[in-house]
Amino acid sequence: MDRLKLKAVLGSHPHVEAVKSGALRSDLFDLDFIAYTPTNMAFKPMVREQAFDVCEMAIVTYLMAKAHGKPLVLLPATMLGRFQHSYALYNPAQGTLGPSDLEGKRIGIRSFTTTTGAWIRGILANDYGVALDKIKWVTFEDPHVAEYVDTTARAPKDKKVLQMLLDGELDAVLGEASDNPRLKSLFPDPAAEAAKWYARRGVVPVNHLVVVTEQLAKSRPGVVAGIYDLLKQSKVQAGPAATPDLLPFGIEANRKPLELIVDYAFQQALIPRRYAVEELFDETTRGLN
Repeated sequence: MDRLKLKAVLGSHPHVEAVKSGALRSDLFDLDFIAYTPTNMAFKPMVREQAFDVCEMAIVTYLMAKAHGKPLVLLPATMLGRFQHSYALYNPAQGTLGPSDLEGKRIGIRSFTTTTGAWIRGILANDYGVALDKIKWVTFEDPHVAEYVDTTARAPKDKKVLQMLLDGELDAVLGEASDNPRLKSLFPDPAAEAAKWYARRGVVPVNHLVVVTEQLAKSRPGVVAGIYDLLKQSKVQAGPAATPDLLPFGIEANRKPLELIVDYAFQQALIPRRYAVEELFDETTRGLN
């Protein structure tokens, strides 16, 4: 069969460098990489237009795309996984604030549907008893999935999330990191909190995986399996995984994180029902490990 040329977007991660550089290649296809900085800028055109054949994608964006019938197929190949506790900030000039103090407060977030936001809100609700509907959410961007009805307050167009926090117009922000000495972590010791959370949950919070178009998955399932194998080889070449492995590959390795983020996304009304992990894949990708 003809060698396929596939349009692809992947972030600049060390574990995919061998694929992006061409050091690792397939006999079946070539990947034509298109640069997006930051990578999340590619998620909207992928969801709305299937603009690429292969694309890194935030898992909550994928769950919402699935809920709205978008023709995308998930691969169990994690591109970005990280503990989330250090991505919540507050301004101590406005008074001390902890994770249990957020009800009634103004919290800024790039978009309500970001995956980091969904993970942190899940942690706040399930581990700290925070009533998420008692928070005044302020957002700055539209969701990637156009059909989602966003009921949050929208920041003025000229405003930036961290500047609003510094100016006292927000009480806290989620999904941001900063080395500004005027800002503090909402979780007093984020690394220790993350370690405790992992010990309790046994879950690596996955942010980005990989999707392909349904058209490619149906017409060339062997190519889709080949994409996964190439990414897996590239991860191996990048060296031994950390402990815990923040980049799980395969259905079983991703099962617990996927179950938990599905649970959080459902709790937060981002998706209409809880999906079983097997439902997130198709007949080709369901067998990948």
